[in-house]
Amino acid sequence: MERYDIAVIGTGPAGVSAAITAKVRGKKLILFGSRHLSEKVEKAHSILNYPGLPNVSGAELANAYRMQLDSLDIPITEKQVTAVYAMGDYFAIQTPDDMVESTAVILAAGVVTSKALPGEDAFLGRGVSYCATCDAHFYRGKTVAVLGYSEQACREADFLAETCEKVLYFPAAPHEVQVNGRVEVVREKPAAILGDRQARTLETKSGKRFDVDGIFILRASVAPDKLVPGLAVEDNHIQVDLQMRTNLRGCFACGDAAGPPYQYIKAAGQGNVAALSAVAYLAEQK
Repeated sequence: MERYDIAVIGTGPAGVSAAITAKVRGKKLILFGSRHLSEKVEKAHSILNYPGLPNVSGAELANAYRMQLDSLDIPITEKQVTAVYAMGDYFAIQTPDDMVESTAVILAAGVVTSKALPGEDAFLGRGVSYCATCDAHFYRGKTVAVLGYSEQACREADFLAETCEKVLYFPAAPHEVQVNGRVEVVREKPAAILGDRQARTLETKSGKRFDVDGIFILRASVAPDKLVPGLAVEDNHIQVDLQMRTNLRGCFACGDAAGPPYQYIKAAGQGNVAALSAVAYLAEQK
C-alpha cells in the first residue's frame, strides 16, 4: 500500500497552509477536503486582519488559496475521512472507499459544534456508525435510521436503501431533503439512542420511539476524539502544545480544531507550525 509522509485533513486556512509548507519542504502529502475549501471562508464578507490582503473578501481569499494549491500541484482528495487509527509508526486513515497510510497526520478540519446525542458515545461501534459506505453490509436486509445533517447524508441514505430492508431518514439539521422512494423521511428530531448491549431504539423529542437494527449519524464532520481514538480533547478542542503536537506521536492539530481564537490568520500560522513540526518528526523517524 502506498504510504504518504504527511496527511492533512481539512482545507480551511490551517489545512491549506500546512499542505503548502509540507509541499515546499518536499514531502509526499495527501490533502483531504473539498475543492470549495472552507464554507466559512467562502462566505466571509470582509477580512480585515490578514497581512498583505487588506479588506479581502472570503471568496477572494479562497480563490487565492486554490490558485496557490494548483500552482504547487497539490490536489485535493474529496473523500470523507471517517476514522484515523494510530498504528505505531504510521496512521491508517479510513475513507468510505479505502484505507490510506501516512507516517504523520495533521488535523485541520475545524471545530465540531453539534453535541453528541445521549447514548451516541456508549453505542459507537455497537449499532451506531458514522460511515454508511463502511458499515452498510452489516445491515443487509435490516432496518436502519439515518440522522442526516446535510444534503450529502441524503445520498448516503439512498446508498443504504440498496442494501437495507428499510431506511428511516431523520433530518437532524435544516437542509433540503431529496431521497429516493425507498427511503422513508421522518420529520422528527432525534433526542436519544437507547438499547442494551446494542443500539436498538431511536427516541425523538416528541417521545416517539423507533426500533431499528442500526443508526447512522451522518454529520459534515466528526468530533476529533471520535475521529482519532485516543486523542486528548478538552471542551471539544484538540489539546496541543506550542509546536501543534497532540498526545499521539506523529499527530498534529491546528486552526479552529485546536481552540480559539477562531481567526483565519491564526489558523494559517498554526498550519505552518504543524507542518514544520511534522517535517521534524519525519526526520526523527529516519
